[in-house]
Amino acid sequence: MREARTGPAPVRRHSLILGAVAAFAAAPILFAAPADARPPAVASGQGVEDFRDSQRGRLLWFRAGESAAPQRLLTLLATAELDGLDPGKYKVKALAKALRRAAGGDPDDMRRADAMLSKAFAAYARDLRDAPPAGMKFLDPRLQPSVPSPRALLQMAASAPSLTRFIAEMGWMNRAYAPLREALASGRYASPRERALLAINLERARALPASLPRYVVVNAAEQRLYMYEGGRLVDSMNVVVGKQKPKDRTPMMASFLSEAALNPYWNVPTDLAAERIAPKVVEQGIGYLTSNGYQLLSDWGDNPKVLDPATVDWQAVADGRIQIRLRQLPGPANSLGKVKFTFPNPYGIYLHDTPDKALLKEDTRLFSGGCIRLEDAARLGRWLYGKPLKAQSKAPDIIVPLERPVPVYVTYLTAVPRGSSIAFLQDVYGWDAERLAAGGASERVSAR
Repeated sequence: MREARTGPAPVRRHSLILGAVAAFAAAPILFAAPADARPPAVASGQGVEDFRDSQRGRLLWFRAGESAAPQRLLTLLATAELDGLDPGKYKVKALAKALRRAAGGDPDDMRRADAMLSKAFAAYARDLRDAPPAGMKFLDPRLQPSVPSPRALLQMAASAPSLTRFIAEMGWMNRAYAPLREALASGRYASPRERALLAINLERARALPASLPRYVVVNAAEQRLYMYEGGRLVDSMNVVVGKQKPKDRTPMMASFLSEAALNPYWNVPTDLAAERIAPKVVEQGIGYLTSNGYQLLSDWGDNPKVLDPATVDWQAVADGRIQIRLRQLPGPANSLGKVKFTFPNPYGIYLHDTPDKALLKEDTRLFSGGCIRLEDAARLGRWLYGKPLKAQSKAPDIIVPLERPVPVYVTYLTAVPRGSSIAFLQDVYGWDAERLAAGGASERVSAR
């Protein structure tokens, strides 16, 4: 809805070769937050030994056809500082020695190495999942990254069709995590700044879900929405997000999509009424409100009265000396289009349709006051509800509850995996620059 435009976002790509990490950068990684030194409590029956007892002597890390898995895991553990963790916690030197002994094929040596690998993996995976918020506001505590028990993590590994692939892809993490980490470990970046950006985005990826039945991710930096189901990406679309002014930026947050409103009213925020509507009324007269379906209301309560707009000093509204409540009726001109999808949050932000589809074709889509406009709201509705959403009447604000609320994560990934590459996106809100400055990075690192 905003008229200001920005230029297209520069995108820089670097090829990424997936595979075992042969070496890693020796310099410390900026911004990776260390995990809490205190080990998390383990419920009775959910420890490493409980898993091993359930296997009745079967080895996890030395099963047939998985000869590369132990070394893959050892490489991850040895480079744990890339994750902001201490490799020493996982006894990497002792593990390497145990693996060399196990290579001789002695059953006792293999059992000892298997037990050590299981303990190290469970500790490392739990530490990774015990993620710092990295700017994400978890508006429902159920959406914070879950920390599975050691037994659950080991069972996940045991159930993987390929243990080697499970470790290489870090299957207990969000799908974006392993490619970003691999790029950092393999030196697939062009400058110290890009190296620091990979570290920043690793933190943000840690705050995203690893395995949920269904969820939505909105990447504000990319202005794109993604739908995931059963661990797979099933659909995506362009979106418009908030402008670059601090008050308009779409914040990082996690909540539950809970309902849709068909034929929605648009309750105009007071600042937008002053900035956008009042100047048009001053210029064009009261008829502007009527022709665009706006009503002046008495208050922000549930049962306001409709007032005569001629009684208002609209210049005073435009100047910010008077605050009013405006509501736009459903119809072709309504700024929310035919449907909005709501999720509890203190920012007044929601996903919604829009009559202005042209903005969704722009290269950089930063035009809203914070809300998220959808390229195809009907398509998202069909995915969420399993059927088309269609109003059966012209009544306003027809509420359709979602039987099973769907998590939505609004994030800010400026380094994103794309096929075998990593794309570095424009820092449209300046949040990367703030992190770089806060980390004490040098001018050479901070400047693009």
